[in-house]
Amino acid sequence: MKILIDIGHPGHVHLFRNFAHVFAERGHHVLFTVREKEYETSLVEVEGLEYRIIGKHHASASGKIGGLFLFNLKILLLSLKFKPDIYLSHGSIYTLLSSFILRKPNIALEDSGNPEQVRLYLPFTRAVLTSTSFPFRYGRKQIFYEGYHELAYLHPEYFKPDKGVLKELGLSEGERFFIVRLVAWNASHDRNNSGLKIDQKEEIVRCLSADGRVFISSEGSLPPGLEQFRFPLKPERMHHALAFATLFVGEGATMASESAVLGTPAVYINSIRRGYLEEQERDYKLVTCFRDFEGVMERIRELLENPGLRYETKRNRDRLIKEKCDLTGFLARFIEGWPDSFSQAQAASKVYRISQD
Repeated sequence: MKILIDIGHPGHVHLFRNFAHVFAERGHHVLFTVREKEYETSLVEVEGLEYRIIGKHHASASGKIGGLFLFNLKILLLSLKFKPDIYLSHGSIYTLLSSFILRKPNIALEDSGNPEQVRLYLPFTRAVLTSTSFPFRYGRKQIFYEGYHELAYLHPEYFKPDKGVLKELGLSEGERFFIVRLVAWNASHDRNNSGLKIDQKEEIVRCLSADGRVFISSEGSLPPGLEQFRFPLKPERMHHALAFATLFVGEGATMASESAVLGTPAVYINSIRRGYLEEQERDYKLVTCFRDFEGVMERIRELLENPGLRYETKRNRDRLIKEKCDLTGFLARFIEGWPDSFSQAQAASKVYRISQD
């Protein structure tokens, strides 16, 4: 079986990397298509995954419209040579032309529900796989699983935190430190949404710096006063740092969820709501979600002053791992069993759990 996976964000490399390795070990052929944006290329190279660069990411509206046609055409031309059996992505709009012309199934994983993307890809997509925490409904194409995207690569089955990252950051074991994530706000789904203002970012960093070291992960440039805090290691070391951090604070939903499944408490500040983060807040007390800055500093100070924070978070995280699925294993069984797996899921009319046998 040949699988073409389109990547639109660094998190998508993480989402599919273990699936790609598992499938390759089973004798299948997996090819990634990548647009140069942040550090997608370096991530696929570190993982030793086969890929093709199809262009650069466009931030402007006109660039995105042009890219819709150009990237669809490039993937079609590549597909004529590669001949994939299935297209797989996190709701990509760039595999639609190929899937339609070559009559091959397009399968999407979805956890954000950005309407401008969903409206484009849903008519051309055979199946949409979503968590039970996902708030939107897409009819009979939608298949539910118990889990989160972040468990595809941070589940204990695949990820073991490396304490060596502490030395790389100049930290001693047990020393308090914090990860802050700032986003660029130029994605299509960011329109009419907002995050932190410069003075609010600076206030957060000042507060955290008084209690430990601060490292900032940012999609773009930082204000002059914050550049000194930029995370100094390669991107593939970030998850190891998150696993040992005292607290995560930021605008990035993915990193907030990554922190939660790693057992690090998270404060998420973003006007965009995410069902999986709300579930992690409501059911597991691992995330605190804010739609604006009101109450943020009070919550940060409350967490920092809690002497039992690490113990409580670890206990809640262990329960999450026990109750949620290994998404990589689920996805591998679903794709390898296609189309029977999809038919079984449609007939089930409930959360679909593929046999572990």
